[in-house]
Amino acid sequence: MLTMTPTMAFTKKSAKTRPISRMRSFLRTITLLSTLSLLSSCGTTTSGGAVGADRSQLLLVSSAELESMASQQYAAMKTEAGTEGTLNKDPAMLKRVNAISQRLITQTAIFREDALDWNWEINVIDSEQLNAFCMPGGKIMVYSGLINNIALSDQEIAIVIGHEIAHALREHSREQVSQAMAAKAAIDLGASLLGLGAATSSMASSGYQALVASKFSRSDESESDRIGLELAARAGFDPRAGVTLWEKMIAASGGNAPSEFLSSHPAGARRVKQIESLLPTVMPLYRATQ
Repeated sequence: MLTMTPTMAFTKKSAKTRPISRMRSFLRTITLLSTLSLLSSCGTTTSGGAVGADRSQLLLVSSAELESMASQQYAAMKTEAGTEGTLNKDPAMLKRVNAISQRLITQTAIFREDALDWNWEINVIDSEQLNAFCMPGGKIMVYSGLINNIALSDQEIAIVIGHEIAHALREHSREQVSQAMAAKAAIDLGASLLGLGAATSSMASSGYQALVASKFSRSDESESDRIGLELAARAGFDPRAGVTLWEKMIAASGGNAPSEFLSSHPAGARRVKQIESLLPTVMPLYRATQ
């Protein structure tokens, strides 16, 4: 029978706890370095509006860089869709989407005056996907399936496009790129300072992507819901359509949405709850247009 001496017991415990202690120190270092980045590169891309959208943002890259990239990607997407015969296939739908978008665009100055001078583009792709987006600089694309498959009204389309425009106004893509850059720099430097190997650094990066980065994205989605709701209301679209929109989206998902905790989007029910909480703020803006 092996008898463990006090010295042996201490040695065994240290071997177990040392990696945990080093990981905690590593995470503290990452937090410190990320905080320093935040303090040195913070700003805000928009005014707050009625819904309050002027929090500080980490902005390490320029707007011009992302807008140039977005313009190239958008042009490539249009070329591909044109070749496939799916770009603006339905003139009536394009006219409808364009009219709604233009009304929303006129209200963007509430959040940032320079947005009125963006080179806005609005197109529709014939696809079964329930999707829409607005790239940096005002490049809007709506997929026909989003409108046809769940029978969206003009009011509900306005909520969707307002939400997508809000992503561009707040420059969420620029913020996400900046966050990823700061996280990678902090992880790499932290690993170097603490003498940790590539495996530990890789594990920390994976943890950031799975837990932290997805949380940032959920936060962006909620923020865009708020801004988009105000844009729609100011443009004369009933913000209560946000509730019916998400009821349709929840029904269309068939209950197969991923867990909210690891999803990049808030759960549909949570979005409905937030919209309902904002109605007392945005309904007066809508009524003022009637």
